[in-house]
Amino acid sequence: MANTSATLEQLIDQFAKLPGIGKKTAYRLAYHVLNVPSDQAKALALAIVAVKEKIRFCSVCFNVTDDDPCPICRAADRDHAVVCVVEEPHDVLAFERAGTYRGLYHVLGGVFAPLDGVGPEELKISELVARIKGDGIAEVIVATNPTSEGETTANYLAKVLKPLGVSVTRIARGLPMGGDVEYADANTVIRALEGRTEF
Repeated sequence: MANTSATLEQLIDQFAKLPGIGKKTAYRLAYHVLNVPSDQAKALALAIVAVKEKIRFCSVCFNVTDDDPCPICRAADRDHAVVCVVEEPHDVLAFERAGTYRGLYHVLGGVFAPLDGVGPEELKISELVARIKGDGIAEVIVATNPTSEGETTANYLAKVLKPLGVSVTRIARGLPMGGDVEYADANTVIRALEGRTEF
């Protein structure tokens, strides 16, 4: 789709680099930006820059945050004896949207992927072990996605964590095999949490 404007074409190209955005959607997004008032376009641009400049990872749970430690780790009204282990920061958002989980989180930063060179050393597993040894954690809920990589990671975590004297549970199969926590609706997440089982 050739444009008469190199500037607009550059914006289309940038949108097309986003995951799940094809050339036609990128084209529509670019024209939307072109047609909105300048203050809305500037607000979008500033929000993108702010994400890159201000967001970092919590030094406790490795979720994304503006402040370290993050608000969830600092919250006095949460259950600090329960930690839900997830793959990525966007999985935390799925649990928070459900609105029933009141414990803490630990973000692994991925799952085992031997073909990509991702093993235990590349994930935040040693940091999780250190938290369990020092923070009075009684239960670890393993909420990796129900994929082969997620299951392998979950089984490894159970093997490493159970000797530490904590209860290690797995979320129920309310999430479809091959699905992602990120895309689950609130009711599915609630059922998965409520139906978790002991390893």
